[in-house]
Amino acid sequence: MKKSLPPTNHFCPQTLYVYGTYKENGTPNFGLFCWFSYYFDKEMGVMACIGGEKLTKDRIHATKIFSANLVTEELLSIADYFGNTDGYKDTKMNVPVEIEKGRVLNVPVLAKSPWIYELEVDHSIILNDGEVFLCKIRNVLAEDFLCDETLSVEQRINTIRPVHSVRQNYFKWDGTSAGSWGEPMKGILKNS
Repeated sequence: MKKSLPPTNHFCPQTLYVYGTYKENGTPNFGLFCWFSYYFDKEMGVMACIGGEKLTKDRIHATKIFSANLVTEELLSIADYFGNTDGYKDTKMNVPVEIEKGRVLNVPVLAKSPWIYELEVDHSIILNDGEVFLCKIRNVLAEDFLCDETLSVEQRINTIRPVHSVRQNYFKWDGTSAGSWGEPMKGILKNS
């Protein structure tokens, strides 16, 4: 038996990505996002939607480039912090996090993310309160073991353990709860 429901994202499992940009002064900025997917137009591309006013969106407009860093269970605390701390706050990046530069584009990347896209905006679609960025993939940074074809996809995915979000809650790869939005970052705040 199925039920008709109004449109909602209350049960819409999403894989999480941390988007990386540089501020005008050259310091890194990261934000957590989940409206991320793929499209094909002669080549595979990425579509990323950002709603509302955010520093990350401002910096993407200014530079037309950003990184998308896959969030794993290991990265959840810092990703949650990035998603729940205002990007316009001067002290946002005063937390312990290992950052590297992209290999092809001038974008910051999270050193511990096992799968990272370096993206260049091809064009965007402006909505009422959001914007969809259609992006060319200029580089993929992947941990060596993810390229090891002797390992099954199941082995590789079970090693990286990506996190999902549903209804303002995080879930580990095995489907168990990893806390509500704002909970995982408490460890970061305690140690900063």
